[in-house]
Amino acid sequence: MIGSALRSPRWLALAPLAFLLAALVAPVLRLMFEAGSGGGGLAAVQASGEPGAIGWLQPWVDPYLRWRLLWSALQAALTCALVLVLGVPVAWVLARYEFVGRRWVLRALMLPFVVPTLVAAMGVLALWGPQGLWVQAGGRSLQDTPFLLLYGNVFFNLCVLVRSATDALEQVSASRVAAARTLGATPWRAFWRIEWPAILPWLMSALCLVFLYCFAGFGLALVLGGQAYATVEVEIYTLVAYELQLGAAGVLALWTLGITGLFALLYAVLERRLATPLRADRIARRAPQTAGQWLAVAGALAVLALFCLAPIGAIVLRAAQAGGQAWAVLWEPDTVLALGNTLRFSGAALVLATLLGWAHALAARHSASLRALAFLPLVVSPVLVAFGLLLLYPAWTASVPLLIAAYALLAYPFVAKSVASGLDGLPANLHAAARSLGASPWRAFWRVTWPLLFPALRRGMAFAAATAVGEFAVTLFLSRPEWATLSTLIYQHLGRPGAAHLDAALVLACALMALALAVFLLIEWPTTDRPHLQESHA
Repeated sequence: MIGSALRSPRWLALAPLAFLLAALVAPVLRLMFEAGSGGGGLAAVQASGEPGAIGWLQPWVDPYLRWRLLWSALQAALTCALVLVLGVPVAWVLARYEFVGRRWVLRALMLPFVVPTLVAAMGVLALWGPQGLWVQAGGRSLQDTPFLLLYGNVFFNLCVLVRSATDALEQVSASRVAAARTLGATPWRAFWRIEWPAILPWLMSALCLVFLYCFAGFGLALVLGGQAYATVEVEIYTLVAYELQLGAAGVLALWTLGITGLFALLYAVLERRLATPLRADRIARRAPQTAGQWLAVAGALAVLALFCLAPIGAIVLRAAQAGGQAWAVLWEPDTVLALGNTLRFSGAALVLATLLGWAHALAARHSASLRALAFLPLVVSPVLVAFGLLLLYPAWTASVPLLIAAYALLAYPFVAKSVASGLDGLPANLHAAARSLGASPWRAFWRVTWPLLFPALRRGMAFAAATAVGEFAVTLFLSRPEWATLSTLIYQHLGRPGAAHLDAALVLACALMALALAVFLLIEWPTTDRPHLQESHA
């Protein structure tokens, strides 16, 4: 076994567990302490003579903070409803019909997951903003409306539900559907009575992820929400960065952590129900024959193009319209410095994330609880991670090691999850056969196990690299001005008045998107394994 090749896989757990303790658990505990004793928290309310319990209820007592919490939950719930209505028909078409380009469509579903959050926000603005393509075509600007944030959420999360529902529909029993049709059920009735109950657990699992991503989202809400529709994550950032109300921010952060933790627990419970063997009698895909079937395929592709490809195309088109003067920003000293910082921080974080993820996956191969710990960084939002690190390590706030550690914390779960999935699929008899033929444990590992695991490791590294390249939230909290990355440089241009700065931001968004895609393809593209969509979403 691999454990014998590496002697003591349980010993390997010490490094990732110590890292989680220092970079995540301890900062969260420090955040709880700040909420109970800092200004604006429990201690401040007790000093004013009010009942102590009101301190923890402050976000619900204050109408402004209550609106932030309620709107965060509402926009996440609305996104869940939208992706459910749009995604299930698209998934049904992809699961039931075989057509030219279907494989490329499935691969294109990965695109939103490697596009940095800030680039996606720029794409939404390029499409629907004050100077977007919609306004150029004669439409009304949708700035300062909830539509921009909801559209951005759908851009990221529609693919989550489509891929999950497609996988679920491919597990539906063909014999049960055939029996229902034989007994006179229409295709629509067979779907509701047979297929829908079978895929519902998968859909609920995906919707839990969608809610988590939207409720704890930061970059999209910061750029697209405006003053009226900013989420609770943006409010936490404002309280810390501009108002220095750490106690109030801590209380708000703990409520956010509690809500996300509840949905993460629900997701974990649902995932356990989905851990069933693959069904043998799948429904075979067929080529579209009738005009209605081809219309369904065209409609599904149109939905994906409108919500998943249009923002990316809008960025490229708007940047092309900006002219050569705007593209000169790529050669400015600030851009060259930001590009160097992006590559430097992301490269170091990728190395650390790969080592931690590999060690965690090997050590957790036979431990469900240890494997579950790899998901902790995905439950806590980047804003809360950065806030907790800021409170716990104030002397290291402007240090490169802390910044790289924060990047690696958010990236290494993708490596751990992917390698763990690769380990689960390893045939044990191959390693045993190599050992029986006289190979040493290390030789059996390098000649048999490593070639089989390498595609999974490469896939996890691709997601980790894309996450690090586009990271935005922790950089705002923990970096110095001279450590600006491409994402923070884009945000700086967006914060300055004038069309020239908007054009420069669009050009930089194109550059950041190209960099993220290049890094992802450089690591992942040669593999022929089927990617796991739910492993990502920065």
